[in-house]
Amino acid sequence: MQLNPLIEVLGFMRNAVLALCVLCASTLVFGEDKMVQLELVLPKPVFLGTPKDLKTANLEKPRDQRNKIFLTVPEGTKNVALNKPVTSSDPQPFIGTLPQITDGIKDAADGNYVELWKGLQWIQIDLEAKFKIHAIALWHYHSEARIYHDVVVQTADDADFITGVKTLFNNDHDNSAGLGIGKDGAYIETFEGKQIELKDITGRYVRFYTKGSTSSDLNHYTEIEIYGEPAK
Repeated sequence: MQLNPLIEVLGFMRNAVLALCVLCASTLVFGEDKMVQLELVLPKPVFLGTPKDLKTANLEKPRDQRNKIFLTVPEGTKNVALNKPVTSSDPQPFIGTLPQITDGIKDAADGNYVELWKGLQWIQIDLEAKFKIHAIALWHYHSEARIYHDVVVQTADDADFITGVKTLFNNDHDNSAGLGIGKDGAYIETFEGKQIELKDITGRYVRFYTKGSTSSDLNHYTEIEIYGEPAK
């Protein structure tokens, strides 16, 4: 009979530990962001198949339904680049205007793209506040299959790209753009654009570089979407 108090104490301690474990597990589950598949709206395809004469170093394999990319983002993530200010190393495009790059129109049609001067050029989007960036979708020009050279994407805390600079994508295999040797693959432009999934990236300004394409020395942008949520 003398063991009963001890058994009761041990039972109480066990229940307390179990309750604490349940509480901790609940905190972990509900404290994390719920991940969902990004509902990316794609433009209509305007050409089918992959031309066999397009060649460049570090070219990734074309995607099909079997290896299609599905981006996962925290629930509530939105396109924070929509209608945000755009600047460029070429402030006077030959075709189009810079605000078109974030206007939400991504169809491959005359007048829906912006054409910049030849050589290494960049465009920059000011998100107007710091955001946690989870994914980027980028369309240069998808009326025909082509490969853009030296595609580099960076983010920074300031417009001059001095503070908090991070490289998010870089397929410049020989550092011809002077931004470092990239390990990402070159790719053929299609209606799917380039989809980049990111983790632990926070920034306000996002800059996109290109250096011409297999079709011309000029640079083009149709639409850019940046998916994120306000940084705490």
